[in-house]
Amino acid sequence: MLSFLKSTPAKFITILLLLQTAFLYSSVRPEVLPSNAPLMALPHQLGSWSFFREDAVDQETQDVLKADDLLYRYYVDPAQGRSTVSLFVAAFRSQRNGKAPHSPKNCLPGSGWTQISNGLYPIQLQSGQTIEVNRYIVAHGEERSLVMYWYQSRNRVVADEFKAKFWVMADALRLNRTDTALVRVVTPVVDGNEEQATKLATSFIKSFFQPLHNYLPA
Repeated sequence: MLSFLKSTPAKFITILLLLQTAFLYSSVRPEVLPSNAPLMALPHQLGSWSFFREDAVDQETQDVLKADDLLYRYYVDPAQGRSTVSLFVAAFRSQRNGKAPHSPKNCLPGSGWTQISNGLYPIQLQSGQTIEVNRYIVAHGEERSLVMYWYQSRNRVVADEFKAKFWVMADALRLNRTDTALVRVVTPVVDGNEEQATKLATSFIKSFFQPLHNYLPA
């Protein structure tokens, strides 16, 4: 028993419980709700990528997400072929009262997509910073798509859902704020070429990361 209490899992559980207690305690204080420009103001031209079309998020999805701001757009880079890449952003000013991002891991199967492969993928941004995102290949019948997504809170990019929740509690304790955003990029896998789809999505992420950063609270 004593050896378990000294183990890494036990220490992690203890820290998690302490953070949860602190998170609940912090909820009695008025939360800091940061203000930011609407996502719709994101430029239509992002580097070599041009706006293709805007997609509406249906009311049922909005009711489930309960996000404070949503963006769902398609962009295209003529120099990289005719494939479009979609950008979906769900921003939350607060995660209290049951509001929180829904993981694409859960949403995609509900839409009829089946996971083929998954893993973490590093991306070096134009600034030189390297972020780590989730990379998925999903299938719907004969169709294949590549999905990359992450959680962005303040100046932090987190791929893992559990780590994202940890940082929410830590920020609630230290800063009395719980704002975050789910950022998701999807592009079709053409002729089974996953490498090309990854290259396309990576190029797009590099083009919009800094501009989008200006529309999320820091």
